[in-house]
Amino acid sequence: MKTLAQALTRGITPLLLFIPLNLMAATDFVKGRYDVDPAHTRVSFVIPHFVVSEVEGRFNDVKGEFTLAEPFTNTKVSATIPVKSIDTGVAKRDEHLRSKDFFEVEKFPEMKLVSKSITGTPEAFKMVAALTIKGVTKDVTFDGKYTGSVKDPWGQQRAALQASATINRKDFGINYNDKVDIGPAVGDEVKIRIWTEGVKAEDAQKGPPKK
Repeated sequence: MKTLAQALTRGITPLLLFIPLNLMAATDFVKGRYDVDPAHTRVSFVIPHFVVSEVEGRFNDVKGEFTLAEPFTNTKVSATIPVKSIDTGVAKRDEHLRSKDFFEVEKFPEMKLVSKSITGTPEAFKMVAALTIKGVTKDVTFDGKYTGSVKDPWGQQRAALQASATINRKDFGINYNDKVDIGPAVGDEVKIRIWTEGVKAEDAQKGPPKK
């Protein structure tokens, strides 16, 4: 019996050691300033269409930074989004969204987000942020989550956050009001979701070799 117990212990112990180390590598809280990595960041939205359906879209260009602080409630987030990068998968629709009917990109080329306060824990926090769309700035409350930090193969420290909120587009001066028989062609409520991955600023020069 002793021999069997020793054998089981030898087999299980390395596994028990291996799992926590891998979990720690992906979830450790690493303080510092992170530059948003546009290639691994997405700002997306969903809006009702013809009452019975929805249209999804995203912005393909995002610039910004976030600072993970201790305590976490001192964390800061800021982002700038060139509106012309809007992408719903339909070129004609995207051009319409860039027009005066919607974002009026020529006059208002950027949207901005700047955090004002954060409450809660890294696993579940509320972020009040000043959101600017079409020249109008309003406070919006986001539900957020810190999803972890990890070093990539080139030694860059990376961290990631997620946040979501619902806004009324008319609060920001997007008043397009075309209608169909059953109601508005475009709904008022817009669901926003943000996934952002950042690289610690001090690691900016590290990375894969350039071809």
